Formats: sequence, C-alpha cells, structure tokens
Amino acid sequence: MDIAHRLAADGAPAGTLVIANEQTAGRGRGGKRWDSSPEAGLWLTLIERPDDTSGLAVLSIRVGLAAAESLDRFAREPIRLKWPNDLYVDRGKLAGVLVEARWREQSVEWVAIGLGINVRRPENIEGAAGLEPGTSRVDVLAELVPALRSAARATGLLGEAELEEFNARDLARGKNCIQPALGRVAGITPAGELLVALADSVAPFRSGSLVLEDTQ
Repeated sequence: MDIAHRLAADGAPAGTLVIANEQTAGRGRGGKRWDSSPEAGLWLTLIERPDDTSGLAVLSIRVGLAAAESLDRFAREPIRLKWPNDLYVDRGKLAGVLVEARWREQSVEWVAIGLGINVRRPENIEGAAGLEPGTSRVDVLAELVPALRSAARATGLLGEAELEEFNARDLARGKNCIQPALGRVAGITPAGELLVALADSVAPFRSGSLVLEDTQ
C-alpha cells in the first residue's frame, strides 16, 4: 500500500498493480498490523484515478462484491461478506479490503485499492480460512484484477442488484451484534451504511466495526 501511494504520487497510471509475496507490516482498518507467510496468499494494491467520484463512498463494498464473485470458483462454497470489508468462507476469514484515497483540495488524485487473500489457510491464525488446496495464485490474480477494475469504474450508490447480491452473501444479516450498537443486523443501505435494528427503530451506521454477539 505504501509503495503504491509513492508510485501514484510519482505519476503511476491507473491500473498500476503492486503485489507483495509476503507481508511483514500488513495494515488494515484501525491501524491493525500483521505478518503473513511467503507465497501463502495474494496481497495487492491497485491504483485507480477515477474521474467520477460518486461511487467512492461505497467502493469498499463494491470491491468486496467483485472479489467474492471472482473467488467463488476457487472456494468450496460461496464467499460470504461481513460489513464493511471482510470476506469469509467456511466460517473463517478469507480476505480483507482496504481502500485509501488521496485528495488535492476537492479532487481525488488517486485511489489505492488494497486486498489481502489467504490462498492457503494460515496455520497460526485462529479463525482464518483459505481457498481450495492447489489453487494457483496466478489464476486467482487473473480472475480478480479485471473485476476490481470494473468495480473501481462504477459510479453512484449501490444499485438494487448490488444490494440483493450483498444480502445473499451477508454473513451477519439477522444476527445479534454488540457493535456498533446492541441490536440485530438488518442489512445495508445504498450508501453502504450498516443497518441495525434497535429496540424501537432501525439505525444506519457509516463507520465502526461490526462485532457479532455469537463471536464473543
């Protein structure tokens, strides 16, 4: 991610892809950091320079949808999504999305789309998942990159078909949560907000982490 930002600042064009063979200082939402084993997964950052930024607020959701659809063929069951940016298979976390934008005044100069995928299930991380044994990282990459570029070109809020697809893959829908509020997960809005059914209303949440009651 850091290298991608440096390349973008030096003028790297849209479509530039930075791939790491391992992680020694991986980062995610909230400043979380971790390591990963060499050749065990795909850790990549794609640079895009969107002219229309109307879809930027839901880009992380769109990238998750695109990645899930692309990875289905390499997994034993359909990939599930957990708001706002995690992909799951076999009840274990398979991948995570991190989108960072760089602005100049009121305009986006570039967007860095980061995605980390466990091609092989990590042995030392509890609750992690991987793709089917024998999956080729090159095959995954070839399937994934066109889908990510297409997601980055999409504009506007999430459409009806995208919401239906998310709902079909939603790991949390109908489950009780303790964050970002005590309630029951009720899906997402077209703006990518999490909906939580409270005692007397349904509230949208733009930011924060989703923590399910049954994961504690």
